[in-house]
Amino acid sequence: MKQVIICLVVTICVMAGNNIYAQGCVAIRGVAGVCGRPANAKGWDMNINNRYFKSYKHFVGTKEQKERVENGSEVINHSYELDITATRTFNARWSVGMTLPIMAFGRSSLYEHDRVNRYSTHSFGIGDIRVSAYRWMFDPVKSHKGNVQLGLGIKLPTGVYNYQDYFYRKADSAVLGPVDQSIQPGDGGTGISVELNSYYNFNHKLGLYGSFFYLINPREVNGTSTSRGSAPSATAIKYNTDVMSVPDLFMARGGLSYMLGHVTLSGGIRAEGLPSSDLIGGDRGFRRPGYIISAEPSVTYMNKKVSYNLSVPFALKRNRTQSDSDKRRTRDTGTHVQGDAAFADYLVSAGITFRF
Repeated sequence: MKQVIICLVVTICVMAGNNIYAQGCVAIRGVAGVCGRPANAKGWDMNINNRYFKSYKHFVGTKEQKERVENGSEVINHSYELDITATRTFNARWSVGMTLPIMAFGRSSLYEHDRVNRYSTHSFGIGDIRVSAYRWMFDPVKSHKGNVQLGLGIKLPTGVYNYQDYFYRKADSAVLGPVDQSIQPGDGGTGISVELNSYYNFNHKLGLYGSFFYLINPREVNGTSTSRGSAPSATAIKYNTDVMSVPDLFMARGGLSYMLGHVTLSGGIRAEGLPSSDLIGGDRGFRRPGYIISAEPSVTYMNKKVSYNLSVPFALKRNRTQSDSDKRRTRDTGTHVQGDAAFADYLVSAGITFRF
C-alpha cells in the first residue's frame, strides 16, 4: 500500500510540475508547480521538464478560422521550455520548491511585417522564477487512502518582458521593437500563486488525482509597447491596448491513475487559460484571454531514485474569449468585437525527477 501511495503522489508531483502554458497565443508564462514527498521522507528532489508545442490554428470564440491556414495567413508559434525545479522536503507535511524556467520561442507571421512575406521573430532567456511552500493537510502516515496538499507561492518578475527583435515593414529595411506578448519570456509582474493537489486510492492499483492552480497578478500593465517598433494607433491608445497587460492565469486537472509495477498510467482532463478579468487589479492593456480543455494521457516510470514522465495533452475545446478592450469597443460601437488567438493541437511534455 505504501508503494501505491508513493507512486500516485509522485505522479501528481510530476504532472503538477508540468508548466501551465496554454497552447498558443493565449500567453501563459512558465510557473511550474512542485509537490512534497509523502510519509516520513526527507531530502531534495530535482525535476527537469521539457515542453514543446506548435500553435497555428486560429479561433474567435470556439469557432476555428480555417481560412487562415488555407490562405497561408496564420501565425505560427514554436514554443520550447526547460523547467528546473528544486524541492526541499522538511518532514512528512512541509516542503518548499523553486522553479527556474528557460524559454526559447519563435514566431512567424505576415501581418506583423509587410503583410506579403513571412518573417520570424524570436526570444530566449529565463522566465519568471517561482518559490512556493506546500503542506499536506492530513497526516501522511495515517491517511493511506488519500490526502490534500495546499501551496502558496510568489512569482518574481525575473523574465524579460520587453524582449525585442526586428520587424520587416519593407523588404530592404527593418525596425527594432518588442516581440509579441505570446513569446515574451516574462510578464513583468510579481504574482501570488495558490495551489491544491490531491489524490485518493480505491485499491492497491487504482486511484484518483486532481489539482488546481491560480496565479494572481495584481499589476495591470507592464508598459511594453504592442506596436512592434511603430507608433500606436489612436484606437489602441483609446482602448489601452497600446501596452501589454499582466494577466492572471489558471489551471485545473483531474483523472485516474493505474499502477503496473514501476509504471503508472494516467488519464484525465486538463483545463487551463487566461481570464479577461483579474481577481486583483485592473483589466486593461493588451491580452488574449481564453482557455483550452485537453485530454491528458500520461505515463510515469519510477524506481527508488529516479522517475520519468511523459504526457501529451491534446485539445478537445479551444475558446478565445472577449478581452476587456473587446467588451469596451462592443459597448461603444454597438457591434460585437472579439479578437482571435492561435492554439496548438497538442503539446509534448517529458521530464525526469531525481531524489536525493
